[in-house]
Amino acid sequence: MVWTPPVKLSPSLDLAMIGNCSFAGLIDKMGSLVWCCLPRFDGDPVFHSLLGTRGNEGDGAFNIDLNGAVRSEQEYVPNTAIVKTRIFDGQGNAIEITDFAPRFTTKGRMFRPNGIVRRVRPLSGHPRIKVRCRPRFAWGQRVPDVTFGSNHIRWVGNGTTLRMTTNGSVTYIRDETPFLLDGPMSFYLGPDESLTDHPDRICRDFEENTETYWKHWTRRLGLPLEYQEAVIRAAITLKLCTYEETGAIIAAATTSIPEASGTQRNWDYRYCWIRDAFFVVRALNSLSEMETMENYLRYLNNIAAITQGGHVQPLFGIGMEEKLVETTVDLPGYRGNGPVRVGNQAYEHFQHDVYGQIVLGASQAYFDKRLLHQPGLDDFRRLEQIGERAFAMHDQPDAGIWELRTRARVHTSSSLMCWAACDRLAKIANQFGLSDRTAFWRERAEQVHSVICQRGWNEQKGAFVESFEGNDLDASLLLMAEVGFLPPNDPRFIATVDKIGETLRRGNHLFRYHAADDFGAPENAFNICTFWYIDALARIGRKEEAREIYETMLSCRNHVGLLSEDTTPSTGELWGNFPQTYSMVGIINGAVRLSAGWEKVI
Repeated sequence: MVWTPPVKLSPSLDLAMIGNCSFAGLIDKMGSLVWCCLPRFDGDPVFHSLLGTRGNEGDGAFNIDLNGAVRSEQEYVPNTAIVKTRIFDGQGNAIEITDFAPRFTTKGRMFRPNGIVRRVRPLSGHPRIKVRCRPRFAWGQRVPDVTFGSNHIRWVGNGTTLRMTTNGSVTYIRDETPFLLDGPMSFYLGPDESLTDHPDRICRDFEENTETYWKHWTRRLGLPLEYQEAVIRAAITLKLCTYEETGAIIAAATTSIPEASGTQRNWDYRYCWIRDAFFVVRALNSLSEMETMENYLRYLNNIAAITQGGHVQPLFGIGMEEKLVETTVDLPGYRGNGPVRVGNQAYEHFQHDVYGQIVLGASQAYFDKRLLHQPGLDDFRRLEQIGERAFAMHDQPDAGIWELRTRARVHTSSSLMCWAACDRLAKIANQFGLSDRTAFWRERAEQVHSVICQRGWNEQKGAFVESFEGNDLDASLLLMAEVGFLPPNDPRFIATVDKIGETLRRGNHLFRYHAADDFGAPENAFNICTFWYIDALARIGRKEEAREIYETMLSCRNHVGLLSEDTTPSTGELWGNFPQTYSMVGIINGAVRLSAGWEKVI
């Protein structure tokens, strides 16, 4: 019987994410595992085909192909991180692939191994499949040696060994021989360790326990009345982007998916940006998911300890690595868009908004009595060191929130976050009954507030502008009301929202700025900016307009409800690293802001 390869889908970000808060994988619509870094988010991508390959077609991927496949369906098991992919041929044969990373509580602790479970079963007819598992090491440069036993295959090389244990035919899988799938088959791919039971039984138990874990986790969320499915998917995705061991939160699971085709705006987002992590924590807090904040506070406390009131770099490795030297590797890139970067030069930047993000990220913990570990005066003193740095830097030039590589200015948004640091420290001091420190930080907050109003406001534009004494608009100024710098009904804020809309809006999408930067003028809208605009519109009373834009953004999500960093306004096509935590945060914030209250139905 002739083997007919499955249809090829056009390249896109139609991907589903699996993970367990220690690593992540991406599954395409035909059930191929095309991206997975091990042993953690920022590790070597043992499956790298999302970014192309210098080897043979199929290298750097784990495929379960159905002979003659013509179409597929893919969805998450509701309220979980388990993906189901159903694949059909033209003769009535079909299979279902289940993918997930185990995560559940056992023996009093969380079980989240560096392992992936893939289960495949026939749905109809007599499906004929081919299993092709081709991990590669050293960013695709190292083809591993292959060994095998009666029910496992091992890939060895570059100091790494992967083992796949299965109840399928090791010979067929190793030789990529097509065979009839006459019953359920399971694959457990992970460390070089023997399983303690039959692989199908273990994988089935792992699936049941993982499904139970996620359904219990989502049940505890405090959801808005409307848009619940979108919010649940966003919340699970944000949780999957946390590195539980240290409390770090990655910006995205990928590197080098460009902001737009041919731009070379290709960055590695598999690290913890203090700014992005703050927004994640704030969004999950709004759903009463407090565990992420508690874990992230451990991470922030370590940052405060090593910086001791001095310069804080804007991002760290998920294991607190400070040097993230940026290099390139020899892969073609997403849709052939190189370069593929590893590391991120932004760790060398001065971005002064980071001090405000640290204080803002920690502030709720000083008022929330639900936390298991309440911060005390020692923690507050450490936070004050961050505040001192914020005050010192509030009128100093930096690379800004958008990480400009060749230009420094006094960015209004950076100064805004320095103000927020001082303002929140005053509130925390008052909570402790420290009247002298309360007055001290209030005076500093008022001083920074005055500077921003004088130097960040452009009378000719009739709006706040991106830098002191500048002329350009910047979407980050939409955060002024969110952090409490101005009330939403302040005429200056309303005017700024209007000017940003006039200048940066394209249809129902918003660009972060319009002026050319190191790589020319931006070509695609930045999703989080659109969500900031939605929030600002709702705050100033234009709620129906905000709802229309929000629902446009929901329509831009991929088939399983995920968003990347950027969107092409004319087509709704997704670009940029994926899934982007910033964008998933926007889904939650928009729903919380726009939803009708529960009192409407109960």
